[in-house]
Amino acid sequence: MTKIMFLGDKSHSATNSVIISLFHMNEVRDKVSAFCYHCGESCDDSLIVSGSKNFCCEGCKAVFEILEGHDLCEFYNIDGEAGLKIKELPLEQRFDYLDDQDVVRKIVEFTDKNISSVTFAVPEIHCSSCIWLLERMNKVNPGILSSRVDFLQKRVTIVYDNVNTSLKNVVKSLASVGYEPDINLDAATESKPAKKSYKAIYAKIGIAGFCLGNIMLLSFPEYLNIGDSLDTNLRNVFNYLNILLGIPVITYCSSDYFSSAWKALRNRFINIDLPISLGLLALFARSVYDILVHGNAGFMDSLSGLVFFLLIGKLFQSKTYDSINFERDYRSYFPISVTVTKNKSESNIPLSKLEIGDRIVIRNNEIIPVDAILFKGEGCIDYSFVTGESVPEQKVLGEIVYAGGRHMGSAIELEVLRTVSQSYLTQLWNDKAFDKRSASISKITDRVGKYFTYAILLIAFGSAAYWLPTDADKALTVFTTVLIIACPCALALTTPFALGNSLRILGRNKLYLRNASVIESMAKVDAVVFDKTGTITSPRNLNIEFVGSELTTEERSIVKSLARNSTHPLSRMISESLEGTGYTPVYEFAELPGEGISGIAGGKFARMGNIRFIIGEDGGSLKKFSSDLKKNGVSTNVFLCIEGEIKGFYSLRSRYREGIENVIEDFGRKYEVSLVSGDNSHERSALSKLFADENMHFGQLPSDKLAYVRKKQKLGKTVMMIGDGLNDAGALKQSDIGIAVNDDVTSFSPACDAVMDAGAFSILPSFMGFARSTMNIIKVSFAISFLYNAVGLYLASQGYFSPMIAAILMPFNSISIVLFVVGMTNLCARRRGLS
Repeated sequence: MTKIMFLGDKSHSATNSVIISLFHMNEVRDKVSAFCYHCGESCDDSLIVSGSKNFCCEGCKAVFEILEGHDLCEFYNIDGEAGLKIKELPLEQRFDYLDDQDVVRKIVEFTDKNISSVTFAVPEIHCSSCIWLLERMNKVNPGILSSRVDFLQKRVTIVYDNVNTSLKNVVKSLASVGYEPDINLDAATESKPAKKSYKAIYAKIGIAGFCLGNIMLLSFPEYLNIGDSLDTNLRNVFNYLNILLGIPVITYCSSDYFSSAWKALRNRFINIDLPISLGLLALFARSVYDILVHGNAGFMDSLSGLVFFLLIGKLFQSKTYDSINFERDYRSYFPISVTVTKNKSESNIPLSKLEIGDRIVIRNNEIIPVDAILFKGEGCIDYSFVTGESVPEQKVLGEIVYAGGRHMGSAIELEVLRTVSQSYLTQLWNDKAFDKRSASISKITDRVGKYFTYAILLIAFGSAAYWLPTDADKALTVFTTVLIIACPCALALTTPFALGNSLRILGRNKLYLRNASVIESMAKVDAVVFDKTGTITSPRNLNIEFVGSELTTEERSIVKSLARNSTHPLSRMISESLEGTGYTPVYEFAELPGEGISGIAGGKFARMGNIRFIIGEDGGSLKKFSSDLKKNGVSTNVFLCIEGEIKGFYSLRSRYREGIENVIEDFGRKYEVSLVSGDNSHERSALSKLFADENMHFGQLPSDKLAYVRKKQKLGKTVMMIGDGLNDAGALKQSDIGIAVNDDVTSFSPACDAVMDAGAFSILPSFMGFARSTMNIIKVSFAISFLYNAVGLYLASQGYFSPMIAAILMPFNSISIVLFVVGMTNLCARRRGLS
């Protein structure tokens, strides 16, 4: 069996011209067949010529004409994997069912008088050209306002003008350019991606294995060195049968490599499949030449074995990636809960347990998590996350309110119409409006991959030219092996698998990131800014006391009603302390971030907030509370004013979160740590044990917090802001990393990069250390991959490897790198106490 393992074990003459001719692939290709300008497939069966361009079918020709008519032909110049074969033109009546309004209501995610939003699964999305075209669908259909592609999930979200176009026309527009959406009316709300099919690759492996076995059988005399003793005619028959068996291997089993390489070349782009295709063609052409011209056995067994092992490696690689795929899982970790009201009592439940018909309470500035009917109150809904339009819409009783809107005003009650996937809210969280800066590690990977293939081709041709004058057989072996063994896949896979697995681990430990690139930014942090209330202090088991004149039942009801409408931690604490007290509707509710809340409850105008917010009402009345204020100097005070009279204040004694000392101490050794708070400085002495005096800033408005973060960034700092996501939303968005700490997660701020369960606050240093470890793992895996390619290319260029050994090593490199980064991230997580 030596011949299978070593390509250059025979000596043949007159091969120089053959090897040189193999380098002219385009000339050979043009003589064999014409290729479709749109999809790149062969036009042998039915050639359609339009101008100077060839098409394989009317469908591809029609798509080209649509793109050309809308000035979208740049589509063909972006990626080598662009066009899709159009099996048939979409029929006009195929989408008539989308005229049914009941069907439309099941499909659209949001609709109002002018704008609708819908998300489609589009399985045909496969490359950057697809993204480019789908995000310019407004040129194909002017009624489409915007479209955004989720490449990993193969979905496109489209916002369209429902006055000038319809859902049916939107779908027809997508189908007309080859991206017909997969619409399943019976699918559950949280649809799962279709299971990947391996039928095609199994068929190719089977055919390659069949051909390999038979070619080996026909070549058996060659293995035993008794080929010369065979009858010449019989030996020629065996050799010709080998050619016949090699044809399906090179044409069908290897077709994916050739198709990918040709599409890349057609668009002046080189991908990793080009070197593999060159190696396979070189081996096949050399074998045909030896058999037909010299009557030798050729290398069809080596070719079949090479393709067989390449396909086996490809299958194993795909199954390995699927078994540790994290992207489909992490979204379900996102911890959204909702306030449900039943029998006049309120409780928080996870969004996943929400059922149709439940009554939910939405407070000021909360995101509406489900499609529902307005049951009580007056809705003022901002749908800017969904439609991009920032003008709030007024809703009255009985109107449908769609998921994704942010309520502005007094608390409202909604009745759930249908549950919604948590991934939809995560999609809103990843809206472009909140994008910050892209990950530099990904840019490095892309840049390396771009030039890697050029380097492979240069080494392959250079090595072949070096060996050609002295040993033509070795030159072919070296040329083919170099093209096969080099693999940039490990470089490309390292970053997504390392970051993705880390994302999953952090989610399991209750730190929920917007996306994987946040981990890289976490590793670069050198300055940390903390908010105080609701961040380093815990709202649980606080001692809440009202200081002032005793409140009547009516006044207690006013306080309860007003505080119930706000999501601020202090408001929630006060509202919960008045358990058993009834509440009334609040009108003209307003909330000034960092200051206080106001509204009309029970026919009386009331205000609650800090001294700045209240003092305009009755500054003189504060004098009677001066002694009480001194007595409660270490407390946070929320003043109450009803109908212009200051009734007193709620004194809330802060309780710091468990483990705060260890967190600040650990951070203090690694980062520049600061505290910015909207409260007064009454806790400065207590906090001086944790923070340096010059790094504590009190009485800060939301705009002050934003300015402080900007100041740090201008000094060259990479800033991580940790707050409650309410009064510090601007600072969270401005910071390089914004983490919102939540106790009862009834809402989230899209301005933040991460949501952290308050119970995980004590292991925040472990999160930061784990992020740094992840980036180190990526760097080490880069080094391993470079070392593999350097050693492999050197040995291949010296003729130590056969092409089949290279075919085994190439997928092994990718698989081993993926297993390494996943295994090491898991190990680092365990060492840092993360599950």
